[in-house]
Amino acid sequence: MSLCFEDIAIDVERRELTRAGEAVHVEPQVFDLLVYLVRNRDRVVSKDDLIDAVWGGRIVSESTLTSRINAARRAVGDSGEAQRLIRTIARKGFRFVGEVQGAMAPEGAVAAPEEAAAPLPRPDKPAIAVLPFNNMSDDPQQEYFSDGISEDIITALSKLRWFFVIARNSSFTYKNRAVHLKQVADELGVCYVVEGSVRKEGNRVRITAQLVNADTGAHLWAERYDRDLADVFAVQDEITQAIVAAIEPHLLAAEDFRARAKAPESFDAWDLTMRAMSHYWRITRTDNVVAQALLEKAVAIDPGYGHAQALLSCTHMAAAHLGWSEVGAVIDAADRAAAAALRADSEDPWAQHAVGHVRLFQHRFDDSLAAFETAVRLNPSFSVAQAYHGLVLTYAGRWQDGAEAARRAFRLSPRDPFSALYHGILSYALYCGSDYEEAMRHAREAARQRGDFTGGLRVALAAAGMLGREDVARETLAELRRAQPNISLAWLKANMPIRQEDEMAHYIEGFRRAGLR
Repeated sequence: MSLCFEDIAIDVERRELTRAGEAVHVEPQVFDLLVYLVRNRDRVVSKDDLIDAVWGGRIVSESTLTSRINAARRAVGDSGEAQRLIRTIARKGFRFVGEVQGAMAPEGAVAAPEEAAAPLPRPDKPAIAVLPFNNMSDDPQQEYFSDGISEDIITALSKLRWFFVIARNSSFTYKNRAVHLKQVADELGVCYVVEGSVRKEGNRVRITAQLVNADTGAHLWAERYDRDLADVFAVQDEITQAIVAAIEPHLLAAEDFRARAKAPESFDAWDLTMRAMSHYWRITRTDNVVAQALLEKAVAIDPGYGHAQALLSCTHMAAAHLGWSEVGAVIDAADRAAAAALRADSEDPWAQHAVGHVRLFQHRFDDSLAAFETAVRLNPSFSVAQAYHGLVLTYAGRWQDGAEAARRAFRLSPRDPFSALYHGILSYALYCGSDYEEAMRHAREAARQRGDFTGGLRVALAAAGMLGREDVARETLAELRRAQPNISLAWLKANMPIRQEDEMAHYIEGFRRAGLR
């Protein structure tokens, strides 16, 4: 749903701001700050509120905060002198004073149905979505904790072959939204929905969960758990098994399982990893750095926690792939972390995903494909691994298979805030197939969703070059240089893991025609 005022529209889910119908580039922190001010327009927001909400409580200088406020004002056509929309309240903080015509549905309200798109077809096995559990704690900064509980339940259910489980990122688009479950069922193509809440107080946690038939509204199962934090992983197991039992009781006899193959020794390591996850998904240089710092702390506490090691490896490789770090500077650290994840639990899909990413940049294509195939086998609903599998297939010269894998990722996670990645991978596969128009369309969509996503911008530039669209190429090259200042033909040749020489030459030719040197 959008936040609309004057000629401004903010699409919170897609993280986009438009003014008079034209897209306005907004830095991630500025976007978060602006959304927070608009959502809390009924009160004065203190500087501490903003620091907690946007920077997670980290120490932020007065000049940094002031610059972000000024940037937010510029984005919406305001200024420090006029303060028409964002007003400074002396010695108190800030308040958004514009009149909002459209906003997120208030808590407890049922969102009005959108113009109905055709419901997604149901798969041929039980389909389920786990909505993000509500944070019922007094501290809004505990959101990551309730998100982590939800994510672990999704992971556990995804390991069961008889379920079609919607990926985390699509389920999480319903966070803080009151929507009818029938709408969720139609938009995601599922018949079952899990929802619940988490309240964390001191060393105790209360988790409630319920399973609902989204078509009929019938409650199939509900339970409340009061536990010490040390028992939180056991609670996740209990919830997952209860869900399975409620849907298909006889299936439990066929296979027993644990929700987490290997829980961390320290709850603090899990806590830090869940915080890191919330940054990793945002695909910005700053968030990637923050995620790495949190994960380094997690593995220092518990070196045997495979999920943290795998995600740490992925942050290193993402930085290399997007041009934020040099491959040679991060590949060894990424390889060590991936190996540690594999030692901790070779059946963890994230560990295999991390290994696949590292092997790709070591130009060990067959090993990379094998790792991603294993990750998808272990968790068929792992949409990110499905998409990366498509990327490696394309880099290895199998662009048709790569495009098919990217499309599978879209189906697994049809409303995914991470879909910029899927659009980018599909665009590259289409470019390799010389479908430059479609490649550009998907590449521009990737860049529209995530302005700093260099992968989408690269394909958009190469496709514009092959199509001879000089104006588009000139504009896109400027965008790409902003997001990746070190981009050059030499960088592409040295860093893109493309197996076949003719495919590398085809890719480079698009950039050359677009004016990159």
